[in-house]
Amino acid sequence: MTKVYFAISFSDRKKFDAEISYLVKEASKSEIEIFVFVDQYHFKNDQEKEMMQVAFETIEKSDFLIAELTHKSIGVGIEVGYAHAIKKPIIYLRKKGSAYSTTTAGCSDYSIEYTTKKDLTNQVVKIIKSK
Repeated sequence: MTKVYFAISFSDRKKFDAEISYLVKEASKSEIEIFVFVDQYHFKNDQEKEMMQVAFETIEKSDFLIAELTHKSIGVGIEVGYAHAIKKPIIYLRKKGSAYSTTTAGCSDYSIEYTTKKDLTNQVVKIIKSK
């Protein structure tokens, strides 16, 4: 089973529910386990050190990191930077027509600009299966 850390800002998570739910379900059919960090952990404002420690440990145990950055996010940028530093393959996602992050693109191994949840899923699964 290939393990994938999915990074998305907590405040944007609900906006992408259809895409993420579809991706998680369909990827599992190809033995790809997608772990959406913000769905699994909930930290209080004074637990920032614990949050980042758990995030970094989870990234270390993953085979890939996916960064959904249709809306730019400092937190996701930190996760991308950490994954890049430890040489994890990074897939940068954004909806077609959204702002382009040069810093994330510069750290990423793959860049996907998608239009639909099916388009997104097909591209992600193809990349992961080819590795």
